[in-house]
Amino acid sequence: MILRCTKRLLDVLGTGRLATPAPQPDPEDFYANLVVIERRKCLLLTHAATLFPVFAPDVRAPELRATKHLVTRLITGELIAEDLPVDTFSDLARDELVVAKTADRRVLGCMNDLAFLCEETAARSDGLSHLDVAALNASMHRLIHSTSGYIPPIDAVRARVGTES
Repeated sequence: MILRCTKRLLDVLGTGRLATPAPQPDPEDFYANLVVIERRKCLLLTHAATLFPVFAPDVRAPELRATKHLVTRLITGELIAEDLPVDTFSDLARDELVVAKTADRRVLGCMNDLAFLCEETAARSDGLSHLDVAALNASMHRLIHSTSGYIPPIDAVRARVGTES
């Protein structure tokens, strides 16, 4: 699995983890962004082809440095929550994790919108401690984006695995 990280996240992970040479962009890549809400690190992941997002609040730097374990746990948890096969995006636990720089502005634009939504939802919930993360993730799975042809990420993922909503 290729994890394309923003500069902000790479600053925490360390640029020494970057793959050289950089892998070519692929629709199966995941993008990762570090979002700071209430001075706490939060991780936002998005699958490039489906724009399926995963938000995790209050992530500590040591967890971020154990990147493969964290990313696998978060994605698998959201797939289970949506009653989707855990191997929807390949066998994440077995795949090697390759860290690379971002490569697709379309995905980054969607992630910026999602990050703003996460910040606003946290503020409306009276802070991260009161935020219903499961409900936020479920609602983000159902958002439409113009770059995806107005297909909600959950529908794109279900079409990919051949299940109905």
